[in-house]
Amino acid sequence: MADQLVASAGAAEAGSDFAGWMLSEQRRVFLLCQRMLGEADEADSATQDVFFKAYKALQKQEVPIDDSAKWLTRIAVNTCLDKLRSRRWQFWRKRPKQEDEELILNMASSASPDAEAQMFAGEIGVRLQTALGNLSDRQRAVFTLRHYEDRGLDEIAEILDLDVGTVKAHMARALAKLRLELQDLYEGRRK
Repeated sequence: MADQLVASAGAAEAGSDFAGWMLSEQRRVFLLCQRMLGEADEADSATQDVFFKAYKALQKQEVPIDDSAKWLTRIAVNTCLDKLRSRRWQFWRKRPKQEDEELILNMASSASPDAEAQMFAGEIGVRLQTALGNLSDRQRAVFTLRHYEDRGLDEIAEILDLDVGTVKAHMARALAKLRLELQDLYEGRRK
């Protein structure tokens, strides 16, 4: 449908075609956004963003669109991922008032961990570094990019010039080895 919109001659005709296409795809896109974002209000906003981006892209007519549903889905997924990434910083906007923040900090027993907690954290850090050293180079690279640099699997695959499936396999093997080596650290906390 989108390729027909691009091919249409008149702007008014393209606008009415787009409106019809949007109505036919709106529910599907909304449900996809709702599943990814988990909130109906954010999904509604994301759906509007998706169709706005699609409309702007159709006006540019830069690249022919082979499969309009797949193209729109890609826009929706990327829009949702952008919104999810921005959530990480939203807590700064929701800080308590200065007076409330001071009250909360005064009620806290200590602003820094005690000596025992610091010693235990240091031991865990040493054990983790040792366990990471026992991984293969690829497994260590995949684990580090994923958990220390917060990279996505696709991005890791691109950086390391590997298939996504290979990245997943290296990640699974790394996690299994680390769980085995550090098992005593987290088993005690489960009980």
